[in-house]
Amino acid sequence: MSPAKPKLPLTHPDAPLLAGFVSHLAHERRLSPLTCENYQRDVEALLALAQDTPLNQLQINQMRRFVAQLHGRGQSGKTLARKLSAWRTFYRYLARDHGFTLNPCMGLKAPKHAKKLPDALSPDSVARLVVPDEDSALAVRDAAILELFYSSGLRLAELTGLEIDAIDFAQGELRVTGKGAKTRIVPVGKFALDALQKWLTLRETFTPAEQQHIFVNRTGRPLTPRAIQLRVAYWAKKLGLGVHVHPHMLRHSFASHVLQSSGDLRAVQEMLGHANISTTQVYTHLDFQHLAQVYDQAHPRAKKKA
Repeated sequence: MSPAKPKLPLTHPDAPLLAGFVSHLAHERRLSPLTCENYQRDVEALLALAQDTPLNQLQINQMRRFVAQLHGRGQSGKTLARKLSAWRTFYRYLARDHGFTLNPCMGLKAPKHAKKLPDALSPDSVARLVVPDEDSALAVRDAAILELFYSSGLRLAELTGLEIDAIDFAQGELRVTGKGAKTRIVPVGKFALDALQKWLTLRETFTPAEQQHIFVNRTGRPLTPRAIQLRVAYWAKKLGLGVHVHPHMLRHSFASHVLQSSGDLRAVQEMLGHANISTTQVYTHLDFQHLAQVYDQAHPRAKKKA
């Protein structure tokens, strides 16, 4: 992956180190292009804040001031936590490859932020969304995209990169390459398998045989992440859902609905491809009322005696 071009030319004396860092992320850590771009953008922000001060001379008090400056500009605690993480990772790379002896970000914490709960559609809304009211090839393709997002909880980048040989129709499974180039197997529901089969039959009519990507545009080229986002939003608006729907909302909906039905947090973690279960636990709020009811009915000391 070639580094994304910054919006403004970087004049910091250590700016050339950034290209090596992005190359390290892309080729050694095998992070996705989007993740690499986010790291690059966060390090560019650090270089802009540092102005002419060399990176090996920055101290923790200066880093703390940078965080305060960004917070004063309205950046949230969540955004600042991500930036600090990127800066720490950058300094670890500098220590490994360029002899830096100090990581001035260690020990720094971002301002606390209120946790925003994931937006999720109701099962009824999802049922309306995944059945587009057209029979054109593009509508059939989009139906397969929508079904697959909701059936298997895929990330946008995971769905975009899917190739033909990733599907096992006999087993009802899909091989997915997620963050950090980690591969996992996820189940695919019957409705999604049927939608995929219908799309693949139509896809053959205008896609070159050598093209392996499952989801392509009308010229046979792979769909971009942005194109998929626009198609998801298009159908939500056309079908009158009344909210802006994006791929990650369908992933949230998948996780929330499976957890509500099963209560199996570990299984949801596996299907989502979360490295840490703490990431998955954000969905537990959606099922708290249900769990409280189960507790009241099942626990010996939950029932009050008259």
